[in-house]
Amino acid sequence: MPPVIRLPVADGSVAPYAMREPVAWNLPTGPIRSRVAYAAAHVVCDPLADRDPLSHAPLDWEATLAYRCHLWSLGLAVAEAMDTAQRGMGLDWPAARELIRRSLAEARATAGAIACGAGTDQLAAADAVTLADVERAYEEQVGYVEGEGGRVILMASRALARAARRPDDYARVYGTVLRQVSRPVILHWLGDTFDPQLAGYWGARDVDEAMNACLAIICEHRLKIDGIKVSLLDAEREIAMRGRLPDGVRMYTGDDLNYEQLILGDGGDPRGHSDALLGIFDAIAPAASAALQALDRGDVPAYHAALAPTVPLSRHIFRAPTHAYKTGIVFLAYLNGHQRHFRMIGGAESWRSVPHLVELFRLADRAGLLADPDRAADRMRRVLALAGVE
Repeated sequence: MPPVIRLPVADGSVAPYAMREPVAWNLPTGPIRSRVAYAAAHVVCDPLADRDPLSHAPLDWEATLAYRCHLWSLGLAVAEAMDTAQRGMGLDWPAARELIRRSLAEARATAGAIACGAGTDQLAAADAVTLADVERAYEEQVGYVEGEGGRVILMASRALARAARRPDDYARVYGTVLRQVSRPVILHWLGDTFDPQLAGYWGARDVDEAMNACLAIICEHRLKIDGIKVSLLDAEREIAMRGRLPDGVRMYTGDDLNYEQLILGDGGDPRGHSDALLGIFDAIAPAASAALQALDRGDVPAYHAALAPTVPLSRHIFRAPTHAYKTGIVFLAYLNGHQRHFRMIGGAESWRSVPHLVELFRLADRAGLLADPDRAADRMRRVLALAGVE
Protein backbone atom coordinates (compact mmCIF):
# COMPACT_ATOMS: atom_id res chain seq x y z
CA MET A 1 0.00 0.00 0.00
CA PRO A 2 1.59 3.34 -1.05
CA PRO A 3 2.11 5.79 1.81
CA VAL A 4 0.07 8.83 2.71
CA ILE A 5 2.16 11.91 3.41
CA ARG A 6 1.13 15.24 4.89
CA LEU A 7 2.07 18.04 2.49
CA PRO A 8 1.67 21.83 2.63
CA VAL A 9 -1.12 23.27 0.47
CA ALA A 10 -1.68 26.73 -1.02
CA ASP A 11 -3.22 28.33 2.11
CA GLY A 12 -0.25 27.31 4.27
CA SER A 13 -2.00 24.45 6.03
CA VAL A 14 -0.98 20.79 5.79
CA ALA A 15 -3.17 18.09 4.23
CA PRO A 16 -2.78 14.35 3.59
CA TYR A 17 -1.68 13.26 0.12
CA ALA A 18 -2.13 9.63 -0.95
CA MET A 19 0.65 8.49 -3.26
CA ARG A 20 0.02 6.28 -6.26
CA GLU A 21 1.32 2.79 -6.90
CA PRO A 22 4.80 2.91 -8.47
CA VAL A 23 5.14 2.28 -12.21
CA ALA A 24 7.30 -0.62 -13.39
CA TRP A 25 9.04 0.90 -16.42
CA ASN A 26 10.49 -1.53 -18.96
CA LEU A 27 14.20 -1.50 -19.75
CA PRO A 28 15.04 -1.58 -23.47
CA THR A 29 16.22 -4.89 -24.88
CA GLY A 30 18.36 -3.19 -27.53
CA PRO A 31 19.36 0.25 -28.83
CA ILE A 32 16.60 2.83 -29.31
CA ARG A 33 16.22 3.27 -33.06
CA SER A 34 13.45 5.77 -33.75
CA ARG A 35 15.19 8.86 -32.32
CA VAL A 36 18.59 9.97 -31.09
CA ALA A 37 18.01 10.94 -27.47
CA TYR A 38 20.55 12.61 -25.18
CA ALA A 39 19.88 13.31 -21.51
CA ALA A 40 21.88 16.28 -20.25
CA ALA A 41 23.11 14.79 -16.98
CA HIS A 42 23.45 16.52 -13.61
CA VAL A 43 26.38 16.18 -11.23
CA VAL A 44 26.35 15.08 -7.57
CA CYS A 45 28.32 17.26 -5.20
CA ASP A 46 30.37 15.92 -2.31
CA PRO A 47 28.83 17.58 0.76
CA LEU A 48 31.66 16.40 3.04
CA ALA A 49 34.51 17.89 1.01
CA ASP A 50 36.17 20.64 3.06
CA ARG A 51 36.50 23.05 0.17
CA ASP A 52 34.72 26.18 -0.99
CA PRO A 53 31.75 24.86 -3.03
CA LEU A 54 31.46 28.20 -4.84
CA SER A 55 34.89 27.99 -6.44
CA HIS A 56 36.11 24.39 -6.39
CA ALA A 57 32.99 22.31 -7.15
CA PRO A 58 33.82 19.17 -5.15
CA LEU A 59 32.01 16.24 -6.78
CA ASP A 60 31.00 12.80 -5.59
CA TRP A 61 32.51 10.90 -8.49
CA GLU A 62 30.99 7.53 -7.63
CA ALA A 63 27.41 8.86 -7.52
CA THR A 64 27.94 11.14 -10.53
CA LEU A 65 29.19 8.31 -12.74
CA ALA A 66 26.59 5.87 -11.41
CA TYR A 67 23.87 8.21 -12.61
CA ARG A 68 25.31 8.18 -16.11
CA CYS A 69 25.25 4.36 -16.02
CA HIS A 70 21.59 4.59 -14.98
CA LEU A 71 20.83 6.72 -18.05
CA TRP A 72 22.72 4.35 -20.34
CA SER A 73 20.82 1.36 -18.91
CA LEU A 74 17.62 3.03 -20.12
CA GLY A 75 18.94 3.33 -23.68
CA LEU A 76 19.60 7.07 -23.49
CA ALA A 77 22.78 8.84 -24.54
CA VAL A 78 24.49 11.24 -22.13
CA ALA A 79 25.17 14.90 -22.91
CA GLU A 80 28.05 15.61 -20.54
CA ALA A 81 29.23 18.84 -18.91
CA MET A 82 26.28 20.87 -20.13
CA ASP A 83 24.25 23.53 -18.31
CA THR A 84 22.31 20.79 -16.45
CA ALA A 85 25.64 19.95 -14.80
CA GLN A 86 25.77 23.60 -13.64
CA ARG A 87 28.35 24.43 -16.27
CA GLY A 88 29.21 28.08 -15.78
CA MET A 89 27.01 28.15 -12.66
CA GLY A 90 29.26 26.36 -10.16
CA LEU A 91 31.08 23.88 -12.40
CA ASP A 92 34.18 25.60 -13.80
CA TRP A 93 36.36 24.43 -16.69
CA PRO A 94 38.91 22.48 -14.59
CA ALA A 95 36.10 20.53 -12.90
CA ALA A 96 34.29 20.06 -16.23
CA ARG A 97 37.52 18.78 -17.79
CA GLU A 98 37.84 16.11 -15.10
CA LEU A 99 34.14 15.25 -15.44
CA ILE A 100 34.55 14.81 -19.20
CA ARG A 101 37.64 12.61 -18.78
CA ARG A 102 36.00 10.33 -16.22
CA SER A 103 32.68 10.08 -18.07
CA LEU A 104 34.34 9.24 -21.37
CA ALA A 105 36.29 6.47 -19.66
CA GLU A 106 33.07 5.14 -18.09
CA ALA A 107 31.32 5.31 -21.47
CA ARG A 108 34.08 3.25 -23.07
CA ALA A 109 33.85 0.65 -20.29
CA THR A 110 30.07 0.31 -20.59
CA ALA A 111 29.53 1.03 -24.31
CA GLY A 112 27.49 4.10 -23.42
CA ALA A 113 26.78 6.80 -25.99
CA ILE A 114 28.07 10.23 -24.97
CA ALA A 115 28.84 13.71 -26.27
CA CYS A 116 30.57 16.43 -24.26
CA GLY A 117 30.16 20.17 -24.00
CA ALA A 118 33.00 22.39 -25.18
CA GLY A 119 32.70 26.12 -24.55
CA THR A 120 34.70 29.16 -23.54
CA ASP A 121 34.05 29.35 -19.80
CA GLN A 122 37.75 29.45 -18.94
CA LEU A 123 37.55 33.13 -19.98
CA ALA A 124 36.79 35.32 -16.97
CA ALA A 125 33.49 37.18 -17.18
CA ALA A 126 35.13 40.42 -16.05
CA ASP A 127 37.75 40.43 -18.79
CA ALA A 128 37.48 42.29 -22.08
CA VAL A 129 37.76 39.52 -24.67
CA THR A 130 38.38 39.58 -28.39
CA LEU A 131 37.11 37.25 -31.07
CA ALA A 132 40.60 35.72 -31.19
CA ASP A 133 40.39 35.00 -27.44
CA VAL A 134 37.08 33.23 -27.98
CA GLU A 135 38.50 31.17 -30.84
CA ARG A 136 41.47 30.06 -28.73
CA ALA A 137 39.21 29.16 -25.82
CA TYR A 138 36.94 27.06 -28.03
CA GLU A 139 39.98 25.41 -29.62
CA GLU A 140 41.35 24.45 -26.19
CA GLN A 141 38.12 22.81 -25.05
CA VAL A 142 37.31 21.15 -28.37
CA GLY A 143 40.87 19.85 -28.50
CA TYR A 144 40.53 18.40 -25.01
CA VAL A 145 37.24 16.60 -25.72
CA GLU A 146 38.46 15.20 -29.02
CA GLY A 147 41.83 14.31 -27.50
CA GLU A 148 39.99 12.16 -24.96
CA GLY A 149 38.09 10.46 -27.78
CA GLY A 150 34.80 12.33 -27.31
CA ARG A 151 32.20 13.87 -29.60
CA VAL A 152 31.78 17.63 -29.16
CA ILE A 153 28.70 19.64 -28.32
CA LEU A 154 29.77 23.19 -29.22
CA MET A 155 28.13 25.18 -26.44
CA ALA A 156 26.90 28.74 -26.78
CA SER A 157 29.53 31.19 -25.50
CA ARG A 158 28.86 34.06 -23.11
CA ALA A 159 32.25 35.49 -24.06
CA LEU A 160 31.32 35.46 -27.74
CA ALA A 161 28.01 37.17 -26.97
CA ARG A 162 30.03 39.95 -25.28
CA ALA A 163 32.71 40.25 -27.94
CA ALA A 164 30.67 39.90 -31.14
CA ARG A 165 28.96 42.86 -32.78
CA ARG A 166 27.33 41.37 -35.87
CA PRO A 167 26.54 38.01 -37.51
CA ASP A 168 29.84 38.03 -39.39
CA ASP A 169 31.67 37.82 -36.05
CA TYR A 170 29.83 34.59 -35.23
CA ALA A 171 30.49 33.25 -38.71
CA ARG A 172 34.21 33.94 -38.23
CA VAL A 173 34.49 32.24 -34.84
CA TYR A 174 32.34 29.21 -35.64
CA GLY A 175 34.03 28.82 -39.03
CA THR A 176 37.47 28.85 -37.43
CA VAL A 177 36.47 26.17 -34.94
CA LEU A 178 34.43 23.98 -37.28
CA ARG A 179 37.17 23.80 -39.88
CA GLN A 180 39.39 22.14 -37.24
CA VAL A 181 37.07 19.51 -35.72
CA SER A 182 37.83 15.90 -36.52
CA ARG A 183 34.21 14.67 -36.50
CA PRO A 184 30.79 16.36 -36.82
CA VAL A 185 29.69 18.34 -33.77
CA ILE A 186 26.37 19.33 -32.26
CA LEU A 187 25.80 23.08 -32.11
CA HIS A 188 23.88 24.60 -29.21
CA TRP A 189 21.55 27.60 -29.38
CA LEU A 190 20.60 28.40 -25.79
CA GLY A 191 17.97 31.12 -25.53
CA ASP A 192 18.20 34.01 -23.11
CA THR A 193 15.30 32.54 -21.10
CA PHE A 194 17.89 30.05 -19.86
CA ASP A 195 20.80 32.51 -19.77
CA PRO A 196 20.23 36.27 -20.12
CA GLN A 197 23.93 36.71 -20.95
CA LEU A 198 23.25 35.02 -24.31
CA ALA A 199 20.74 37.65 -25.50
CA GLY A 200 21.30 38.59 -29.13
CA TYR A 201 23.18 35.39 -29.94
CA TRP A 202 24.17 34.92 -33.60
CA GLY A 203 24.45 38.71 -33.84
CA ALA A 204 20.80 39.74 -33.83
CA ARG A 205 18.19 40.54 -31.19
CA ASP A 206 15.40 39.55 -33.58
CA VAL A 207 15.02 35.77 -33.33
CA ASP A 208 14.19 35.30 -37.01
CA GLU A 209 17.28 37.25 -38.05
CA ALA A 210 19.36 35.23 -35.58
CA MET A 211 17.97 32.03 -37.07
CA ASN A 212 18.99 33.13 -40.56
CA ALA A 213 22.53 33.84 -39.35
CA CYS A 214 22.74 30.48 -37.61
CA LEU A 215 21.42 28.62 -40.65
CA ALA A 216 23.98 30.34 -42.86
CA ILE A 217 26.77 28.95 -40.66
CA ILE A 218 25.20 25.48 -40.68
CA CYS A 219 24.80 25.46 -44.46
CA GLU A 220 28.40 26.59 -45.00
CA HIS A 221 29.82 23.92 -42.68
CA ARG A 222 27.16 21.19 -43.00
CA LEU A 223 29.71 18.37 -43.28
CA LYS A 224 31.14 19.32 -39.87
CA ILE A 225 27.76 19.49 -38.12
CA ASP A 226 25.77 16.49 -36.88
CA GLY A 227 22.92 18.69 -35.67
CA ILE A 228 21.86 21.64 -33.58
CA LYS A 229 20.22 21.69 -30.16
CA VAL A 230 17.70 24.54 -30.02
CA SER A 231 16.58 25.71 -26.58
CA LEU A 232 14.28 28.62 -27.37
CA LEU A 233 11.13 27.19 -25.72
CA ASP A 234 9.29 28.16 -28.92
CA ALA A 235 7.90 25.11 -30.70
CA GLU A 236 6.82 26.93 -33.86
CA ARG A 237 10.23 28.47 -34.40
CA GLU A 238 11.93 25.12 -33.83
CA ILE A 239 9.66 23.49 -36.42
CA ALA A 240 10.36 26.30 -38.87
CA MET A 241 14.11 25.97 -38.42
CA ARG A 242 13.93 22.18 -38.58
CA GLY A 243 12.40 22.41 -42.03
CA ARG A 244 15.27 24.60 -43.27
CA LEU A 245 18.16 22.45 -42.09
CA PRO A 246 20.37 20.89 -44.78
CA ASP A 247 19.94 17.19 -45.45
CA GLY A 248 21.77 15.12 -42.87
CA VAL A 249 21.75 17.79 -40.13
CA ARG A 250 19.55 16.85 -37.17
CA MET A 251 17.34 19.07 -35.06
CA TYR A 252 17.83 18.19 -31.39
CA THR A 253 15.02 19.69 -29.40
CA GLY A 254 16.05 21.47 -26.24
CA ASP A 255 12.47 22.57 -25.60
CA ASP A 256 11.64 21.27 -22.14
CA LEU A 257 8.06 22.55 -22.44
CA ASN A 258 7.00 21.09 -25.80
CA TYR A 259 9.22 18.04 -26.29
CA GLU A 260 6.35 15.55 -26.52
CA GLN A 261 4.97 17.00 -29.76
CA LEU A 262 8.37 17.94 -31.20
CA ILE A 263 9.89 14.48 -30.79
CA LEU A 264 6.81 12.75 -32.20
CA GLY A 265 6.58 15.15 -35.13
CA ASP A 266 4.31 14.71 -38.10
CA GLY A 267 5.75 11.58 -39.72
CA GLY A 268 6.74 11.13 -43.34
CA ASP A 269 9.52 13.66 -43.98
CA PRO A 270 12.72 12.73 -42.06
CA ARG A 271 12.81 16.39 -41.01
CA GLY A 272 9.27 16.15 -39.68
CA HIS A 273 10.40 15.39 -36.14
CA SER A 274 13.10 16.45 -33.69
CA ASP A 275 15.61 14.26 -31.97
CA ALA A 276 16.32 15.16 -28.35
CA LEU A 277 19.00 16.71 -26.17
CA LEU A 278 17.13 17.62 -23.02
CA GLY A 279 17.78 18.43 -19.39
CA ILE A 280 14.37 17.07 -18.45
CA PHE A 281 15.37 13.63 -19.76
CA ASP A 282 17.71 13.41 -16.76
CA ALA A 283 14.68 13.62 -14.46
CA ILE A 284 12.14 11.62 -16.49
CA ALA A 285 14.55 9.06 -17.94
CA PRO A 286 12.42 5.92 -17.30
CA ALA A 287 9.33 7.48 -18.92
CA ALA A 288 11.36 8.95 -21.79
CA SER A 289 12.90 5.55 -22.47
CA ALA A 290 9.49 3.84 -22.41
CA ALA A 291 8.07 6.44 -24.80
CA LEU A 292 10.92 6.01 -27.27
CA GLN A 293 10.64 2.22 -27.06
CA ALA A 294 6.96 2.65 -27.97
CA LEU A 295 7.93 4.74 -31.00
CA ASP A 296 10.29 1.98 -32.07
CA ARG A 297 7.24 -0.33 -32.09
CA GLY A 298 5.10 2.24 -33.89
CA ASP A 299 2.83 2.43 -30.83
CA VAL A 300 1.92 6.12 -30.67
CA PRO A 301 -0.75 5.74 -27.94
CA ALA A 302 1.83 4.09 -25.67
CA TYR A 303 4.27 6.93 -26.49
CA HIS A 304 1.72 9.49 -25.29
CA ALA A 305 0.76 7.40 -22.26
CA ALA A 306 4.37 7.38 -21.05
CA LEU A 307 5.40 10.94 -21.94
CA ALA A 308 2.28 13.11 -21.62
CA PRO A 309 2.11 12.88 -17.78
CA THR A 310 5.71 14.16 -17.60
CA VAL A 311 4.93 17.45 -19.36
CA PRO A 312 3.24 19.18 -16.36
CA LEU A 313 6.21 18.10 -14.24
CA SER A 314 8.71 19.49 -16.75
CA ARG A 315 6.84 22.77 -17.11
CA HIS A 316 6.91 23.12 -13.34
CA ILE A 317 10.63 22.31 -13.09
CA PHE A 318 11.44 24.80 -15.87
CA ARG A 319 9.20 27.65 -14.71
CA ALA A 320 10.84 31.07 -14.31
CA PRO A 321 13.55 31.69 -13.33
CA THR A 322 14.34 28.96 -15.83
CA HIS A 323 18.03 28.60 -14.91
CA ALA A 324 16.89 27.23 -11.51
CA TYR A 325 15.55 24.08 -13.17
CA LYS A 326 18.71 22.28 -12.06
CA THR A 327 17.44 22.32 -8.47
CA GLY A 328 14.36 20.32 -9.44
CA ILE A 329 16.43 17.83 -11.43
CA VAL A 330 18.67 17.11 -8.44
CA PHE A 331 15.75 17.02 -6.00
CA LEU A 332 14.07 14.29 -8.02
CA ALA A 333 17.34 12.31 -8.15
CA TYR A 334 17.49 12.61 -4.35
CA LEU A 335 13.89 11.43 -3.93
CA ASN A 336 14.66 8.42 -6.11
CA GLY A 337 17.75 7.37 -4.17
CA HIS A 338 20.37 8.22 -6.77
CA GLN A 339 22.20 10.34 -4.21
CA ARG A 340 22.26 10.34 -0.42
CA HIS A 341 21.58 14.05 0.06
CA PHE A 342 19.92 17.11 -1.43
CA ARG A 343 22.93 19.38 -1.71
CA MET A 344 24.28 21.06 -4.84
CA ILE A 345 27.47 22.81 -5.87
CA GLY A 346 27.23 26.53 -5.25
CA GLY A 347 24.39 26.00 -2.79
CA ALA A 348 21.91 25.74 -5.66
CA GLU A 349 19.55 23.60 -3.60
CA SER A 350 18.28 26.95 -2.27
CA TRP A 351 17.22 28.22 -5.70
CA ARG A 352 13.67 26.86 -5.35
CA SER A 353 11.11 27.35 -2.58
CA VAL A 354 9.69 24.60 -0.40
CA PRO A 355 6.21 24.96 -2.01
CA HIS A 356 7.87 24.53 -5.42
CA LEU A 357 9.53 21.30 -4.28
CA VAL A 358 6.28 20.04 -2.75
CA GLU A 359 4.44 20.52 -6.05
CA LEU A 360 7.32 18.82 -7.86
CA PHE A 361 6.85 15.84 -5.53
CA ARG A 362 3.13 15.63 -6.36
CA LEU A 363 3.68 15.94 -10.11
CA ALA A 364 6.48 13.35 -10.13
CA ASP A 365 4.22 10.95 -8.25
CA ARG A 366 1.36 11.48 -10.72
CA ALA A 367 3.77 10.83 -13.62
CA GLY A 368 4.88 7.53 -12.09
CA LEU A 369 8.42 8.81 -11.55
CA LEU A 370 8.87 8.03 -7.85
CA ALA A 371 10.32 4.55 -8.05
CA ASP A 372 10.00 3.74 -4.34
CA PRO A 373 7.10 5.70 -2.77
CA ASP A 374 8.15 4.88 0.80
CA ARG A 375 11.68 6.16 0.26
CA ALA A 376 10.45 9.24 -1.59
CA ALA A 377 7.95 10.05 1.16
CA ASP A 378 10.60 9.61 3.86
CA ARG A 379 12.97 11.97 2.04
CA MET A 380 10.24 14.51 1.41
CA ARG A 381 9.44 14.48 5.13
CA ARG A 382 13.11 15.21 5.92
CA VAL A 383 13.09 18.26 3.65
CA LEU A 384 9.83 19.48 5.16
CA ALA A 385 11.14 18.99 8.70
CA LEU A 386 14.13 21.24 7.92
CA ALA A 387 11.61 23.87 6.77
CA GLY A 388 9.73 23.61 10.07
CA VAL A 389 6.80 21.58 8.71
CA GLU A 390 5.69 19.02 11.25
